Amino acid sequence: MRVKIKRVYEAAEKADGRRILVDRLWPRGLSKEKAHVDLWLKDVAPSTELRKWFGHDPSKWAEFQKRYRGELKKHREEVSALKKEASKGPVTLLYGAKDEEHNEAVVLQRILGRR
Repeated sequence: MRVKIKRVYEAAEKADGRRILVDRLWPRGLSKEKAHVDLWLKDVAPSTELRKWFGHDPSKWAEFQKRYRGELKKHREEVSALKKEASKGPVTLLYGAKDEEHNEAVVLQRILGRR
C-alpha cells in the first residue's frame, strides 16, 4: 500500500494517484479545479476543538496524536473508507497546514502504513 502525503497547494502529479483531502475545512484561496481533489474525507480530520487546541504547536504533537487517534476510533467507517481507497492503488493524503511534520496526514499515513 503506497500512501504519500502532500500539501494541497502543491501541484498535482500523475504519481500522486488518488488525491484525498483529509482536512475538515476547504483550503483557503484554492479552487476545486486547481486542487485536483478526487475525494474529500472531512470526517477523518481532527475535530474543530482538537485542531484549535493543537494550533500546530510542536510541543503538543505527542498529545495531539494521542487525542486524534482517539477521535478516529469514533469514525471507523470513514477510516475504513480511507483504507479501502489506499488498498486500490497509490494515494496521496492532502492537507493544508504549513507544517509538514506535525499534521493529521502524518498520523493517517502511519496508521495506513501499519497494515
